Amino acid sequence: MIGIGGKRSHDTLALVTGAGSGIGQAFAAELAGRGGSVVCSDIDETAAQRTVDAIVDQGGKAVAIRCDVSQAEEVRALADDARGWFGATPTMIVNNAGVGAGGRLVGETSLADWEWTLGINLWGVIHGCHVFAPILREAGRGSIINVASSASFGSLPRMAAYNVSKAGVLALSETLKGELAGTGVHVSVLCPTFVKTNILESGRISAESNSLAGTLMRLTGMSAARVARTTLDTHDRGGLYVMPQLDAKALWRLKRAAPGVFTRGTGVLERVSPVRRDSSKGTPS
Repeated sequence: MIGIGGKRSHDTLALVTGAGSGIGQAFAAELAGRGGSVVCSDIDETAAQRTVDAIVDQGGKAVAIRCDVSQAEEVRALADDARGWFGATPTMIVNNAGVGAGGRLVGETSLADWEWTLGINLWGVIHGCHVFAPILREAGRGSIINVASSASFGSLPRMAAYNVSKAGVLALSETLKGELAGTGVHVSVLCPTFVKTNILESGRISAESNSLAGTLMRLTGMSAARVARTTLDTHDRGGLYVMPQLDAKALWRLKRAAPGVFTRGTGVLERVSPVRRDSSKGTPS
């Protein structure tokens, strides 16, 4: 079933993970505004309920369901709870839940931080696709939107765990696009640069990197609401890749056109980075 005017993002039975704040909250609000009923899932159920309250205040339909996406059994339970609330199979899944991590070199980043980052950013999306792709394939309709990052192809220094997690999401989305071709299930992957959310405050990011990223976010960041609208509009047109900002598009094109130059450039950035200079002064890791 496709919504108004053939647009997949309208009149959906949508499930959004990480809906308690940021991009997930924006997706939930935008989908509700397009006539959808929305399951707002988050590990912080209180935050998810705030999103629900805002949607209901605007006349929309939503429910909050707690889920830790790093745990497969909780994602399976989420699917059951969502189908129970909808009374039908969901028609749109937005695998958005994610965390920020960075600021340390490979070998300095703790294995605990690697496991935490991959558990949520990558395994969370794997679990979502593992559980919901067969459900949508069997139904013969629906949408999957996975939230990655320009870090998935940018691979900047001191972001290894985050880069790897998001690169996996991009690869998974490209794989799914091929596997689901002709089934009536459509896939898009979101790869933004800076988005104005609370990811820096809630992530595991060194103080030096957090300060630099915060400045860049304030100066260049796009609103989460605009990112959600752009993503859904691109998905409606059948696009796989969603890069809502000009800098994301430029990075993508440069990496594809001149990968060697791009990689050497990241090395130059690392050598002149203020984060590197501050870290060399003995900031503890």
